[in-house]
Amino acid sequence: MIDKAKVAAIADEFIQESGADVFLVDVTVSADNDIVVEIDSDNSVDIDTCCDLTRFIEDKMSRDVEDYSLEVGSSGLTSPFKNIRQYNKNVGNEIELLSEGKKIIAVLDAVGDDDITITISSKSKKQPAQQLRIPFSKIDYAKYNLKFK
Repeated sequence: MIDKAKVAAIADEFIQESGADVFLVDVTVSADNDIVVEIDSDNSVDIDTCCDLTRFIEDKMSRDVEDYSLEVGSSGLTSPFKNIRQYNKNVGNEIELLSEGKKIIAVLDAVGDDDITITISSKSKKQPAQQLRIPFSKIDYAKYNLKFK
């Protein structure tokens, strides 16, 4: 089975050498050697960067030694955050999170080492908005809250 850490190290090497404005979010390797490399950016991820990273990984790994399939893509807009940098990139944005069985829609105000600070808007004019600090350990998932109008 292909080593996930090796693939992550190769992806990190590409990011450092290429100067691409991306960061590694996740690498998964299935028992069948299906490799999925997920990247993100503070701005946007273009298809050329994904293709360049794919070629870079293929150049560093021999299919003669161990066969594999490789998929490189950007983190989905509605995918849960897997990396603290994804939280940081969404400061000021409305997020959806699940914490202790409660689904919360709030604005992400700040990201600390161990927690996030959010503001929940009040549905009533009589009540003020509520600001909360939630430890990462109590967050089941958090993701950008995509709204359709």
